[in-house]
Amino acid sequence: MSNDVLVVAEIRDGALKKISLEMLGEGRNIADQLGGDVQAVALGHGVADVATTLAHYGAQKIFVADDPSLENYTAEGYTNVLANLVKQTRPALVLLGATTAGKDLAPRLAARLAVGLASDCTGFAVQDGEVLMTRPIYAGKAIATIKEAGRPYMATIRPNIFAAPEADTSRAAEVENIPADAGEIRAKVLEMIMEAGERVELTEADIVVSGGRGLKAPEHFALIEELADVLGAAVGASRATVDAGWKDHSYQVGQTGKVVTPTLYIACGISGAIQHLAGMKTSKYIVAVNKDPEAPIFKVADYGIVGDLFKVVPVLAEEFKKMKAEG
Repeated sequence: MSNDVLVVAEIRDGALKKISLEMLGEGRNIADQLGGDVQAVALGHGVADVATTLAHYGAQKIFVADDPSLENYTAEGYTNVLANLVKQTRPALVLLGATTAGKDLAPRLAARLAVGLASDCTGFAVQDGEVLMTRPIYAGKAIATIKEAGRPYMATIRPNIFAAPEADTSRAAEVENIPADAGEIRAKVLEMIMEAGERVELTEADIVVSGGRGLKAPEHFALIEELADVLGAAVGASRATVDAGWKDHSYQVGQTGKVVTPTLYIACGISGAIQHLAGMKTSKYIVAVNKDPEAPIFKVADYGIVGDLFKVVPVLAEEFKKMKAEG
């Protein structure tokens, strides 16, 4: 068993997702303490250029599985390729993103390898050669420190928790093409339909503006979208608005939706139910707008505005427009 850290890069439309770079940065920190290298693996079709980017961001060795059968993510195909690679290279730790694909792939891969899995991790430490992982539990009410029983350790990393390293275009890495043996794929992707819009993906956004039941009607989400457009932010929604059919489930922030960790989270008309807090509590700065001064959201907010969101949000949008115009 080596002391290397293997990062499973996540690729969409031929480009690396931000979480891949964040994993390389933290993987480098862990590998340095273990006395090993940080490696990466890229799966897909036409992903050769991705290897160069991975090298620039610190990967010391890169495995590439390039095949038409891997063009679209499938749990079966990706598990088959990764399981073979892990068995051959025997890394100390395997890192995946706590994304939609990562949350689907990681448990299947862990089961195939018969190892443990720490999901949605927000911190790592190395003690006596062992990797300790921390993650929120009980809807974020407590933090657990986990030590897995055997190697390779496996973990998924919450997006936006760790800083991506600086790119160094002078870096180079060893690239090894590995067999793209996806095996029998019983569930196949027939069509990919991309959602229209130019906003950043919710889990990768530095700023998120979310709306809740206080908006009173679905058409009032236009207020949230206008503020988000001014800030270059992603739009989120509470479970109540999604259940009411105001927004698609892909917008939902919370325990049963998406977990976000932006630099700035603006909650408008959201009371702050436990399940919602579980999805955004780790944001760096939280701003809450709610007319109820006793709303639970104010207990986690760094800044609170007690007032009518229909008056407050347009003013915020105008003020931010002025700030941007002034440079």
